[in-house]
Amino acid sequence: MTKNIFSLCLVLLGVCALTAQNARGQTQAEPDTALRMLTTQQQQFEQGIVKVSDNVFTAVGFHGANTSMIVGTDGVIIVDTLMGPTSAANALATFRKYSDKPVKAIIYTHSHGDHIGGASAFVGDAQPDVYAADGFGSAEGVNQAVDPVKARRNVRQFGRNLPPTESTNRGVAPTGTIDHDRGKGFLPPTVTVPSSGLKATIAGVEIEFHIGPGETDDAMFIWLPKEKVLFAGDNFYSSFPNLYAIRGTAYRDVLSWSESVAKMAELKPHVVVPGHTMPIQGQEAATTALTDYSEAIRSVYDQTVRGINAGKGPDQLAHEVKLPEHLQDKPYLIQFYGSVPHAVRAIYTGLLGWYDGNPTTLNPLEPRLKAKKMAELAGGTQRLSAQMEAALAKNDYQWALELADHVKWLEDADRELARKVKIEALRGLAAREYNAPNRNYYLSYANELESGQLSDLWF
Repeated sequence: MTKNIFSLCLVLLGVCALTAQNARGQTQAEPDTALRMLTTQQQQFEQGIVKVSDNVFTAVGFHGANTSMIVGTDGVIIVDTLMGPTSAANALATFRKYSDKPVKAIIYTHSHGDHIGGASAFVGDAQPDVYAADGFGSAEGVNQAVDPVKARRNVRQFGRNLPPTESTNRGVAPTGTIDHDRGKGFLPPTVTVPSSGLKATIAGVEIEFHIGPGETDDAMFIWLPKEKVLFAGDNFYSSFPNLYAIRGTAYRDVLSWSESVAKMAELKPHVVVPGHTMPIQGQEAATTALTDYSEAIRSVYDQTVRGINAGKGPDQLAHEVKLPEHLQDKPYLIQFYGSVPHAVRAIYTGLLGWYDGNPTTLNPLEPRLKAKKMAELAGGTQRLSAQMEAALAKNDYQWALELADHVKWLEDADRELARKVKIEALRGLAAREYNAPNRNYYLSYANELESGQLSDLWF
């Protein structure tokens, strides 16, 4: 399995031309196109081993993330360990076709669970050193008090409960991963990499550890200077980056993320191994991808900051900010996982907080009261409900959703009708989404509404 990302994505360039320059910056296309795009993206995580160099092998598709094996003189080094020991053991069994040397070291690029939970599967008779950045464990950065709602939103974002008929993928990972043993193989770090980085020789392999905050504050990128191979962790994968995760995250330092990827590009790697999706091989291709990625992140940040300083609010900016034209059709920047509008909102909130500066929004009306006033404006509850149904009939799904959320508050309204409209509108939006988290969230929420799981939360 040695497919190059650029050959894999030639098809994507054709189908994405229909959507890349969407004036509103949204991730919607005709249903057939959206589904075809997501189906093509699945080639990025087909299960198999990629021979990255003579002594480096990457296992793709054994879980959501990648795990890699570096073969040294008297042992091997493992970079990231998947979600749990079962998926890790499956990857190791395939690695053993290339080397049966003992594991001398394990490296965590960052502390997200899908990269650290399977370490025990790689351990033999001797305990290997486990390397991680100083401050390891700060990946989520959100107060544990909100873990319950984050868990529910996580299930929706990744479509974990979707039936096979509705399931596509997770943007940078397959569905149907082995999750029953998540985290059970985690081994705590034994070697801490300082902020200045670290150079070492492990199993005869020269290796450099570089601190590179981005998707997480505890992220590292790993450089093999002789092989010219770079392990990027989750600071790079083949999709516009998830600068904000809709499951809920604290602010991810977007500027630092861009700078970390720029530092990777300066190394001019011959191969870049992402935390998810296929490695990119060839110096020009790998370096260009990293350079473009850094520029894309920085451009979204700079455009948002300029808009903020011009007095614009997050709602307006989320529809105005777009990738530079020369980056819009890059296959590794299509918004399969991250989203430019979501990134803009996250940057705004991260830099300024929730208030948009408009005195109208300083103390907005309570939702129930606002709904009553909307009904009065429409000429009564029945007319507002009729407008909601008309929006759905015209496939104006977002407007139908917003009207349904007004109607649901009205005591004299047909709330069951509002629920049904919302379900249909969510499915209409989902069918047109090529951003996998958005699609999964719409469908998951619709199913929860239909089954009555949200009877207490929805109102």
